[in-house]
Amino acid sequence: MIIDGSKAFSNQTLEVDYCIIGSGSGGAFAASLLSEKGYKVAIIEEGPYQKTSDFKDMRESRAYPELYQELASRKTKNKAVNILQGRNVGGGTTVNWTTCFRTPENTLKYWRDNFDLPFTSDSLAHHFEVCEKRFSISPWEIPPNTNNSLLAKGMSALGREYGHISRNVKDCYNLGYCGVGCPTGAKQSQLVTSIPRALALGAILAPRWRAYRLAHQFGKVSRLEAYNLPGLGNQTGEIKLTIKAREFIVAAGAIGTPALLMRSRISDASGLLGKRTFIHPTVISGAIFEDEVQPYLGAPQSIYSDHYLWQDYGFKLEVPPVHPVLLASTLMQKGDRHRELMLKLNNLQVCIALQRDGFFKDSVGGNVELNSHGEPVLDYEWSEAMGEGFKQALLAMAELQFAAGAKEVLPIHASASTCTSIDQLSRMLDGLSMQALAVKVVAAHVMGGACFGTSEKQSVTNLDGRVWRYHNLSVMDGSLFPTSIAANPMLSILGHTHRIYS
Repeated sequence: MIIDGSKAFSNQTLEVDYCIIGSGSGGAFAASLLSEKGYKVAIIEEGPYQKTSDFKDMRESRAYPELYQELASRKTKNKAVNILQGRNVGGGTTVNWTTCFRTPENTLKYWRDNFDLPFTSDSLAHHFEVCEKRFSISPWEIPPNTNNSLLAKGMSALGREYGHISRNVKDCYNLGYCGVGCPTGAKQSQLVTSIPRALALGAILAPRWRAYRLAHQFGKVSRLEAYNLPGLGNQTGEIKLTIKAREFIVAAGAIGTPALLMRSRISDASGLLGKRTFIHPTVISGAIFEDEVQPYLGAPQSIYSDHYLWQDYGFKLEVPPVHPVLLASTLMQKGDRHRELMLKLNNLQVCIALQRDGFFKDSVGGNVELNSHGEPVLDYEWSEAMGEGFKQALLAMAELQFAAGAKEVLPIHASASTCTSIDQLSRMLDGLSMQALAVKVVAAHVMGGACFGTSEKQSVTNLDGRVWRYHNLSVMDGSLFPTSIAANPMLSILGHTHRIYS
């Protein structure tokens, strides 16, 4: 059954076994697992319920306002970081680039040493294996597109390691438009896997509703109060949906989940609710090649390098798909220079460096705050370590791009210019500020803000995501992680969902 808030005309009340807020990796997968056990489940989602047939046009102008948080314009409080997050049935899995990594052992070791978490690669292996089979996750066997192959070529020329990415796809057409919704249904997102499975087993799906407050007393949640979203933005209507349930699972993402718990005044003895939120802050390097790259065609991400990940201010190297609107909104140049760069799209190769976030003493991450309307804003602290890491990453990306044969390289920075040699670029970087709003920083992975742990004094939930002091309230999304994953987090979320709810 579907209860679409954009079409609702009267207040409604539902009674179920499980109320799940959010339909991404954690929420949708939990819904299907619980439905398979015979529980009556309701899934509530802010975004629209769109299907594969709605993505046939492959248009950025449709996808960004309809499928992303804040019409794809979500930013940190200081406006220095653009945050791409899905807001639709399927969440980030509907619009991500199909990149799948298990949680790195180095991350798990850091958690064991610093947060007393028990997880190891071996203890999680079974759960990852189940998810990999269920969601068709395997190495991409088709040759990488030019954008990715140039990353491999550059690293190989430098004698540095790189690897091939596993993707959650089945019969993929290799189009390259994963970020605007898969038009063939090949991407094994939660939209085409867990959601249909749960619906077939009797689950209720309620898209276009804003989960506003959890009513609770004496450590027990009695109901969720939500309001309809008649349009694309955040403005709610006056129609109310009340969901009563035995259990409540909050899986609204690492900004939305802390926000809902904060609006609901959930008890937090640790003081960590909404704190230590991490984003893999990502810097960008563009390069112009003699031959065409066509960076918008082919599987978006199939090559990566962890060569620098565990060094100094470590970062993971990948490439993004480069579509016109995405490029136009990312470039920091203006006027004629912006136009010149846009005209070179076909010859443009782009690398991104995702910083390992939360692994240093001064890496405290960000705080989720509520504005005057009760909506979340991420106040992300800019550390000295971040700036040094950005400079190292921009230099490393330029080095591999020149090694791959680039004619010119442009770090995406407000004061940068194109360079024709690594020496010229290195000298330029020495003179560039890495402060907020000077260097272009983006993020597509938000983690933390409701971390799991072994003590209510040091965590928001226990190891199974149960909020301390509450009998029937859990968290199941990237909010649980005490640092960033140091890899794309989707498979980590799926793995813990299976560990807890299978």
